[in-house]
Amino acid sequence: MNCRGSFAAAGFTNETDRQALLAFKDLIQEDPLAVLSSWNDSLHFCKWKGVTCGRQHQRVTALRLVARNLVGFVSPQIGRLTFLRNIRLDNNSFHGNIPPDIGQLFRLRNLSLYNNSFQGNRLHGHLSLDLGLTLPNLKKLYLGGNKFSSSFPPSVTNASGLLLLDVSWNDFAGTVPTNLGNLRDLENLNLGGNKFGSCKPNDLSFIASLTNCTNLRKLIFSKNQFGGVLPGFIANLSSKLETLQLGRNKISGSIPQEISNLNNLYFLEIVDNMISGSIPESIGKLSKLQQLRIEVNNISGKIPPSIGNITGLSLVSAAENMLEGSIPTELGNCTNLQALHLESNRLTGVIPEQVIGISSLSVALFLDLNEFIGPIPLQVGNLKNLGALSISGNKLTGELPSALGDCQVLEYLDLHGNFLDGAIPSSLDQLKGIQKLDMSQNNLSGQIPEFLGKLPFMRLLNLSHNMFEGEVPKVGVFNNISAFSVVGKNMKLCGGIDPLHLPACPKKSLKKNKRPFTDKMIPLLIILPIVLLLASLFLIFYGLKKSQQRTSSASLLENQYQKMTYAELLHATNEFSPSNLIGEGRYGSVYKGSLNSGEHIVAVKILKLQERGANKSFMAECDVLRILRHRNLIKIITVCSSLDFKGKDFKALVFEFMPNGSLDSWLHPTKPEERGSNLNLVQRLSIAINVASALDYIHHLCGTTICHCDLKPSNVLLDDDLCAHVGDFGLARFLSANTNLSNNAHSKYGMGEEISTEADMYSYGIMLLEMFTGKRPTDNMFIDNFSLHNYVKFAIPDRVMEIVDSTIILEELEGLNKNRRGEGEFAKLKSCLESILQLGVICSAELPHERMDSGNVVKELHQITKDYNE
Repeated sequence: MNCRGSFAAAGFTNETDRQALLAFKDLIQEDPLAVLSSWNDSLHFCKWKGVTCGRQHQRVTALRLVARNLVGFVSPQIGRLTFLRNIRLDNNSFHGNIPPDIGQLFRLRNLSLYNNSFQGNRLHGHLSLDLGLTLPNLKKLYLGGNKFSSSFPPSVTNASGLLLLDVSWNDFAGTVPTNLGNLRDLENLNLGGNKFGSCKPNDLSFIASLTNCTNLRKLIFSKNQFGGVLPGFIANLSSKLETLQLGRNKISGSIPQEISNLNNLYFLEIVDNMISGSIPESIGKLSKLQQLRIEVNNISGKIPPSIGNITGLSLVSAAENMLEGSIPTELGNCTNLQALHLESNRLTGVIPEQVIGISSLSVALFLDLNEFIGPIPLQVGNLKNLGALSISGNKLTGELPSALGDCQVLEYLDLHGNFLDGAIPSSLDQLKGIQKLDMSQNNLSGQIPEFLGKLPFMRLLNLSHNMFEGEVPKVGVFNNISAFSVVGKNMKLCGGIDPLHLPACPKKSLKKNKRPFTDKMIPLLIILPIVLLLASLFLIFYGLKKSQQRTSSASLLENQYQKMTYAELLHATNEFSPSNLIGEGRYGSVYKGSLNSGEHIVAVKILKLQERGANKSFMAECDVLRILRHRNLIKIITVCSSLDFKGKDFKALVFEFMPNGSLDSWLHPTKPEERGSNLNLVQRLSIAINVASALDYIHHLCGTTICHCDLKPSNVLLDDDLCAHVGDFGLARFLSANTNLSNNAHSKYGMGEEISTEADMYSYGIMLLEMFTGKRPTDNMFIDNFSLHNYVKFAIPDRVMEIVDSTIILEELEGLNKNRRGEGEFAKLKSCLESILQLGVICSAELPHERMDSGNVVKELHQITKDYNE
C-alpha cells in the first residue's frame, strides 16, 4: 500500500493529500513514520517524501504521538510495524476498538493509550486471549482514562515480565484475577476508578497473590465497589511498597497492627470506607510516611502518641470518624506538617499548644465539630503561613487572643458555635488576606470594629447570635446585605444600611438645666478653645505615631500599598531606570523598587502588554498567587492595574524582594560582581529540597492541583539565607481530574508534553541535573538525541566525579582535607552525588509515569542529606 492509495481509500484527492501532509508535518517524531488523521475516517500510515510505504518503515521502533488532538480509529496496519517497542498515543481522541493486529508486535515493550475514548471489549476478545504469547516482552501496559468495559482481561497475567499495569478510570467490572502474583516483577498496579468488586466478602482475595510481587511499589484500587474485611495479609505486601490507596470502596474491618511491616510506605489512603477499630500504635513505625488519609470511616479510640514519631508527615486527615480523647502533644513533633484535618470526631480536652503552634502548617488546620474546651492557645500566632483555620462547633471559652492577628495570610477563619466572649481584638486588622470570617454563635460583645469592613478581600462575614452593641459600620462588606449577617442576639445594634431594618442610633444631647443660656455659654467659650488646642495636638501626635508604625511594621505593608498607582511605582523604581532592572522575560521586566524612602525594598514586575499573551499571563499569575501560601513560593505584596501618563493600560505585580537573585545567576554568573561566589553541596541540596517542597504543595497540598509549567533556574529566587522561592506563575494552569489541556504553555524543558504534574517533574529533574553538573540543557554540546539527561545517565555510576560541577568537588575536598577525613568520606561524597544525579535522571525520564512524584523527591533528598551528614 502506498501513501496515495491509503488516502484515496479515505476519499482524499491528490491536492488534499499534499495539504494533509503539510498540516501534519509537525507531528512527525520518527522519520520515516507518520500517523495521519483523516478527521472523519480511520488513521493511515505513510512514508514521507513520496516514498511508498514498504518494508523500510517496518524498522520503526517507537510511535509517539502524545496530546496532538488526533481523532479517528487506529488502523490495523499498525500490526505491520513489527519492530515497534514503544507505542504512546496518550491524550488524544482516538475511539473505537484497539485493533487485534497489535498482537503481532511481539517486540512491544510499552503500550500507553491513556486518556482517549477507546471502548468496547476488544481487549477481552481476540487480543487478550493470547496477550502473554504474542507480546512476550511487554513491560508496561497503560490503558487508563478510556471507556473499556466488561471484565478484567485475565490473559494479562501471561505477560510475566510486566512492570506496570494501569487500567484506571475505565468501566471494567467484575472480579480481579487471583493470579496477579504471576507478575512477580510488577512494580505498579493501578485499578482505580472502575467498577471492580460486588460489595461482597471475597472481593479482596486477589491481594493475597500480590504478596508474591516483591518489587511492588504502588498499589491503587480506590473508587471501586470492593467489599469485605480488609485482610491482615495486606501487611505482607512488598516491603518496598510506597503508595497504598484503597479509598472510596465498601471495605470494613480494621487497620492491622502489622501495617508497620510496610516500612517504606509514604502515602496511605483508606478514605470513605467502613473501617472500624482504632488507629494501631504500630503506625508510628512508618517513619517514611508523608501522607495519612483515613477520613470518613468509623475509626474510634484515641490517636496514638506514636504518630509523633513520623516527623516527615506533611498531611494527616482523620476527619469524620469517631476518634475520642485528647490530641496527643507528641503530634507537635511533626514539624513538616502542612495540613491537619481532625474535624467531626469526638475529641476532648484542650487544644494542645504544641499542635496549634506547628509553624509549618500552611494549608489547613481543621479541628471543628469536636468537644474541645478551654481558651484558644496563644501559640495560634505561630501559624503565620496558614491559609485556613476552623475550630468551630466546640466548647471553647475565653477571649479571642490578639495573636490571631499574626496569622496574616489566613483566607478562611471559622470560630462559630463556641462560648468565646469579649471584644474583637484590634489586631485582627492585620488579616489582610481574609475572605471568609465566621464568629457567629458565641458570646462576643462590644462594638463591631469598622476595620472589618476595610479588609480588602473579605467576602463573607458572619457575626450573628452574639451580644454586639452600637452602630453597625457601613463600609466594605457591610454595604452588601448578602455578604454579612448580624442577626440573632445582637439586640443592641443600631444604624447600618437600610436593609438591616435596625433602629437609628440615638443622637447625643446636652442635659437640660434651668440656668440661662448666657450662663451656659460663658464657661463653654472659655473651655472650647482649650479643648480644640488639646485635640489638635493629640491628632498631630497620633498621626506621627501611626506614620511611624506604618513605616516600621512589615506586617502592614500589604495594606499600606493596597492601592498603589502608576505614579508611585514610577517613583519607586526611579522611573523604571535601567540601573534598577534586575530581570527580563517574554511577558515582563522586573525592577528593584524602593518604598517609603528605602524602608522597604520590593521587586516590581511590569507587564509588556504589547506582547501577545501578556495580559493572559498577568491574569493567570493573579489567579494562582491569590490562593497560594507557602514558605518556598515567592510572596506577592500587591497588584497594580491602572493607566500610565499617556492613558495606556499599565499592569504590574509587586513581590517580596529576593536579595540573592535567581538560582540561574549563581549557576551561570555573567556579571563581574557575581563571579567568585559558588553554591556548595549542602546549599544546592537545600535549594533542591525547597523547590521540590514548593512543587509538592502546588501539586498535592494547596486544595487544587496546579502545574507551574515554566520551572527553571531563572524562576527560582534566593533570599538572604539562600532559601529558595519559586516564582513566575504566568504560565501556570489549574488541573482537575477531568481536565484535558493542550500544550499551549509548557516549559522549554518539558519535551512538548501535555500540561501535567509529570511535566513539572521533568523540568525539575533537568534543573536538578543542571544544578549539580553546571551545564545548561541548551548547551552546544547537546545536539540531536544527545541531551543533558543522556549525558548524566550514561556517566552513572563510573564517571560521576567527571561530570559534576568541579566547584562542588573542590570545595568539598578542601573541607575533607582540613578535617583530615580520608577515603571513606570521599566515597561518601561520591555516593551522595551519584544519588542526586540518579534522582535527576529518574525525574526527567522519557515516560511521564516513570518520573518520581514531588513528595517522594522531598523524602529522597532529605534521606540523601541525612546520609551525607552522618
